[in-house]
Amino acid sequence: MHLDQRYLKRVAVAVTAEPEEVTLNGEEQRGGPSITIDDAVGTYLSVVHRDAYTDDRDRVVTQPLEVRSNDSVTALAAAATDVDIVINNAGILLPGALLTGGFADIEATFDINAFGPLRVARAFAPILAANGGGALVNMHSVLSWLGGSAAYGASKAAAWSITNSLRAELHSQGTQVMGVHAGLIDTEMAAELPGPKTPAAEIARRIIDGLEGGALEVLADDVTVAVKGALSGPVENLNFSMAI
Repeated sequence: MHLDQRYLKRVAVAVTAEPEEVTLNGEEQRGGPSITIDDAVGTYLSVVHRDAYTDDRDRVVTQPLEVRSNDSVTALAAAATDVDIVINNAGILLPGALLTGGFADIEATFDINAFGPLRVARAFAPILAANGGGALVNMHSVLSWLGGSAAYGASKAAAWSITNSLRAELHSQGTQVMGVHAGLIDTEMAAELPGPKTPAAEIARRIIDGLEGGALEVLADDVTVAVKGALSGPVENLNFSMAI
């Protein structure tokens, strides 16, 4: 795959993953898609991880980031002023029902999954504008549209809405704002969940294809396509069982 010439500088990827898992990796506890260096021909990746670590690959620059911290996000933006593509893939999944689960866990879920990408977008929007517009990619979930996954689904629904509003606000500066919805991805995060899982590399390829094609939304698997098609149907049918 070859990205458009306007994307031949740097890709910044905000993740929460173990260092050995990172190519483009995300979702708390080693979940989310992986994009290898070769998928971003002509670029180098700034892989942003919660904890500082080293990476021996020539075209990988590592930076620490805590998406819950404005200071941390601001410091990252100051260190990465040549970014052309920003990918928000940091996330967390904590168990617990909305009515009976720990409220601190609910707050943390929203702070990471919804407000974290917004903090990153606010910090990098002027940088993307200065570099010609570029692209902002936010990882959502099929659970953005379904009930039954408590704070995780609710936070991803909020993230979807935030992405749609950011698209409108960033249109005038020429930034491609792309939301990515996916069902279960074949990672450790989803290992114990039933149902078919899409290989992480396939999700990554579809993200790259979406960027190249100027897409505003990527439905990364058949489950996600089916669920979006059902949104106009009875609301009581929109539950977790559709995702597995």
